[in-house]
Amino acid sequence: MKELIVDKNYDGKKLNNFILDNFKNLSLNTLYKALRKKDIKVNNKRINENITIFFNDVVQVFISDDLLYGNTNITLDIIYEDDNIIVVNKPANIEVLADGQFSSITSILQKKYTNILENDFPYPCHRLDRNTKGLLLFAKNKKTLDFMFEKFKAKEIDKFYRCMVYGIPSKSSDILNAYLFKDNKKSLVYISDVYKKGYQKITTSYKIIDIDNKNNTSILEVKLETGKTHQIRAHLAHIGHPIIGDGKYGINQINKKFNKKTQELCSYKLIFNFKSYTKEFGYLNGKEFCLK
Repeated sequence: MKELIVDKNYDGKKLNNFILDNFKNLSLNTLYKALRKKDIKVNNKRINENITIFFNDVVQVFISDDLLYGNTNITLDIIYEDDNIIVVNKPANIEVLADGQFSSITSILQKKYTNILENDFPYPCHRLDRNTKGLLLFAKNKKTLDFMFEKFKAKEIDKFYRCMVYGIPSKSSDILNAYLFKDNKKSLVYISDVYKKGYQKITTSYKIIDIDNKNNTSILEVKLETGKTHQIRAHLAHIGHPIIGDGKYGINQINKKFNKKTQELCSYKLIFNFKSYTKEFGYLNGKEFCLK
């Protein structure tokens, strides 16, 4: 917890501006989440909106230091690099994109390549949740970025994840179909087996890699056929096999049992599977990146 006293310069100003000015690496998205969770107090009262503050008000911010100050000590684990792309092994507990210097993998990479590449590059070609680790593809120029966006959309780049879930699925492999609704205000998604207004169809396939009968857990390889927010986490929880360590869609009692505070989910394999001929990027076709 960090405690701040409002000075005269912020008398009658908005709370958000005061906090962001004091914590330069804090992202606006993280601040909104903290407000929704009432993790900010003003004069010992929990706040859930951007209120007006006054001289000598006491503001208490219950946000972890790594979010307030940024992940300045992260060492980039670059798996592969050429003139067009970079593949990074992203650690957990850092955003792919966020406001503020050093607050995301993207900003760290861009700082590394300052004066080498054009502004706003390298730029991520896809996203991972903050606490999901693993392979992340970056483009080093706009032409590459547009190409990779097109290939992801055409499902010509396959993404595979590895996760540990609670329980043992009845089928050794399956293709799961359902519908997903994203609630932006709550930063949650909901899954339904039948179509509902506002829901989008999702498909998630998995196969069991390993089983631990003693602990009642399974290691799954998951392939995203559609790429929606929190899709893997929410879909597996929906079928009764939540990812261990997932504080949003998992089971707190189970997470505590295994002493896991972040989801056991890793983007462990990328395969380039281009269907159409492309001269400039043809050298990547068939290329596979995999974490052991």
